Amino acid sequence: MRLVIARCSVDYVGRLTAHLPLATRLLLVKADGSVLVHSDGGSYKPLNWMSPPCTLVEVPAADDADGHGTWTVTNKAGEQLIVTVVEVLHDSSHELGVDPGLVKDGVEAHLQKLLAEHIHTLGDGYRLVRREFPTPIGPVDILARDPHGVAVAVEIKRRGEIDGVEQLTRYLDLLNRDPLLAPVRGVFAAQEIKPQARTLAEDRGIRCLVLDYSELRGIDDPSQRLF
Repeated sequence: MRLVIARCSVDYVGRLTAHLPLATRLLLVKADGSVLVHSDGGSYKPLNWMSPPCTLVEVPAADDADGHGTWTVTNKAGEQLIVTVVEVLHDSSHELGVDPGLVKDGVEAHLQKLLAEHIHTLGDGYRLVRREFPTPIGPVDILARDPHGVAVAVEIKRRGEIDGVEQLTRYLDLLNRDPLLAPVRGVFAAQEIKPQARTLAEDRGIRCLVLDYSELRGIDDPSQRLF
């Protein structure tokens, strides 16, 4: 990655036109070819950018041996990001290597594994039948049995919304056609359940369960909380 801090103006020419007047900005040139223009604010979002595939051509000013001049970044559609550099304050390149990507803590796969390991979270006497129980329209996250032996299908989401309730409803419709399983009850489990989703679930006889990820991991002991 190349990092350039420069006093520059920027023009975007294409389907839309935009102009950034002269100011000090951070220019990022990434290994994938993308070029981004940042200010010292606005969080992560650049002021302007050109996504790959694109080409960068630097033309130094005729009377400047330090490389100040014009950057022209052109994408495959012919649109251009033109950076006019007046003064370079910093210019460095760094090899970052291959990034392993973001690993989210508490994603649905983690929640499913933890809930399966701590199936008693559903209630005393529950037992796990299987994770990823197959159906013709996809696997149910968890199939369990309650203390009375009744089958329970559990759909797990990080954020419980109406789509998740609809998904569990479809699973229940199929599972209840199997005489070896019926009747099958549903549990909609999530770290956060939207009010509309809760209303729909309860109207369909589906139980809602809010999951505490830290508690499932054993990080947090509710008995030790002051509030």
